[in-house]
Amino acid sequence: MRMRSAGIAVGTALALGLTACGGDTGPATTDESIDFDGTLVIWTDEERADSLQAVVEEFATANNIEIEVNGIAQDLQDAFVTASEQGEGPDILVQAHDWIGNLVQNGTIDPVPLTEEQQSAINSDALRAVTYDGQIYGTPYAMENLALIRNTELAPDEPATIEDMVATGQDLKAAGDVEDVLSIEVSADGNPYNAYPFYASGGGYLFGMDESGTYDPSDLGLDQPEAVEAFEKLAWLGEEEAMKTSMGAEQAIPMFAEGKTAFLVAGPWAMNQINTAGIDYEISPIPAFDGGEKATPFVGTQTFFVASKGKNKAFAQEFVTDFITGTDLATKLYESDPRPPANIEAAAAAGASDPNMEKFLAAGEGGYILPAIPEMQAVWEPFGRAQAAVISGDDVETAVEAAAKAINDAING
Repeated sequence: MRMRSAGIAVGTALALGLTACGGDTGPATTDESIDFDGTLVIWTDEERADSLQAVVEEFATANNIEIEVNGIAQDLQDAFVTASEQGEGPDILVQAHDWIGNLVQNGTIDPVPLTEEQQSAINSDALRAVTYDGQIYGTPYAMENLALIRNTELAPDEPATIEDMVATGQDLKAAGDVEDVLSIEVSADGNPYNAYPFYASGGGYLFGMDESGTYDPSDLGLDQPEAVEAFEKLAWLGEEEAMKTSMGAEQAIPMFAEGKTAFLVAGPWAMNQINTAGIDYEISPIPAFDGGEKATPFVGTQTFFVASKGKNKAFAQEFVTDFITGTDLATKLYESDPRPPANIEAAAAAGASDPNMEKFLAAGEGGYILPAIPEMQAVWEPFGRAQAAVISGDDVETAVEAAAKAINDAING
């Protein structure tokens, strides 16, 4: 892994005492008996480290402490689990909620004791996403899902179907107006998260659900005939050059922002770069295949977790339960990284000033909460390999059967 540190050190003696961090961001820690070992360490992905830096500075200042935000460039989950086992991990982890099952299974995160009042201030879907085995395992601060972002100068009309979108992209490419049919991150190993709306529209699913809406790991969708049919649709997207293994994270959003593609499938994390580029765009739900099922994306939450083996667990709990849950703080996080806030009041305020937020939420309507069961960790790599294989021209049935076998073997030992 590669780590970049965005450290915040506040070393001067402040006469603030242990006061609130402004507005209703929640109180800074007021219990002077809480043990604190030098620095509160936060790990997140490399792209988010800078946006978190300014936000947590308030807490550092109010408490006269040091906070170190480390951006991990790759394999963050494995790095976190390994470091925790060795007693070298952070106090807080910031990442998507779907890691919860695996992290709980590995004993690396603790439940977060949110009060009823704090829970009532959070979007119910976001709260459900971080609830595992009846316990809340993190404080969600943002919600996210995929949508279709369209360059309205290049493509004035919203496509009615995936086929319409592909045809428009091909026409624009043939005319020399764009370089690619569609911007969507795939990469050499595939991207199941980005592929899922297309897979779902083709009739596929990952795990079945029981009557309570809990994912059932014994009902694996890739074992079903519908999975082959859905992967046939992905293979068609490869044939039409709408999905390409050569398009990774370094290409997808930048190419759209530079006007080199008319369509982008991405989430709200793309908006800073798009807005900076100054292009005209529109956001809408991802269309379905002609005659297909709805192209339902996954709905996820970005979450603050308390590391069970951190050196400052009590302080980290205070940070995650009292500081992160406040409306002002949620607004600051949104302003630094425009993903719809999980905090209800902050979301309402953001929606009043930013129409994009409501458009992303509309695009995620009816979407599936990203599974957080431990078995989900067995899905990503085989599904991604199968996606990359079929869009590169490999036999669909063989690829799907190989993926299903790999997932079943991993789940069943």
